[in-house]
Amino acid sequence: MLRHFPSVDIICVHHKRDYIIAAVTFFCVAFALINDADATLAEQKVLGSCAWVFLAIFLLGETKEIRVQVAIAVCFATLGEHFASPFMGGYTYRFHNVPAYVPPGHGMVYLTAVALARSGLFLKYARKITVLVVSVCGLWSLWGVSGLGQGDAVGMLLFCVFLIYLFKGKSPMVYLAAFFITTWLELIGTAVGTWQWAAIDPVLGWTQGNPPSGVAAWYCLVDAVAMGGSEPVMNALKDIKLWASVKIRKYAYQSGNDE
Repeated sequence: MLRHFPSVDIICVHHKRDYIIAAVTFFCVAFALINDADATLAEQKVLGSCAWVFLAIFLLGETKEIRVQVAIAVCFATLGEHFASPFMGGYTYRFHNVPAYVPPGHGMVYLTAVALARSGLFLKYARKITVLVVSVCGLWSLWGVSGLGQGDAVGMLLFCVFLIYLFKGKSPMVYLAAFFITTWLELIGTAVGTWQWAAIDPVLGWTQGNPPSGVAAWYCLVDAVAMGGSEPVMNALKDIKLWASVKIRKYAYQSGNDE
């Protein structure tokens, strides 16, 4: 099963940029969520503006493909946030809204998963990290359905989905890295009361933890959509650029003839 991941003898190159992106994002997530615990709507907007600035700076050093992936992740995740929270009530933010820092935050989270996935550290210890993640998340899910807590049947379901992403998905390293940053933000966000997951899932009617143990699966969905959608979007952009170029040349030619 671990053959899906890089072998231990792989040659790894450590790029400082990958670790800087991860470190800054982990810090910014904690800073934003802790401060938002008693922030006003105006202060949420300030946090959002700062998040956009950080994301823009990070993207300056990325390829066009990664930038497109981040844009897709932001759009898809933002739509998902509005559907799952204000509309469905699967979890609720303090002001029953989607805070201003959440859309750019999703971009930073996705980029962090990509940066960690390609980092020398993760590539070198991929199999050991996988065993650690599956063990921790598995035990967490078992505790959730053991009856010792409030109950977390949804968490166990999501854990199974997470395993499918991890061992059958096209980008297992990204999903593996996503577990760390998403677990970090979910534990902090729910602990300080920035948002709270519903005790009973509004769709399945099952018990749900705060947060669900397999919550990383939702973020893996965002990652999968971002990576899968980048090529079609880039091809569409190329077609639009080509069409525009042809139209401009045609217009220039006709204008020259009219003169």
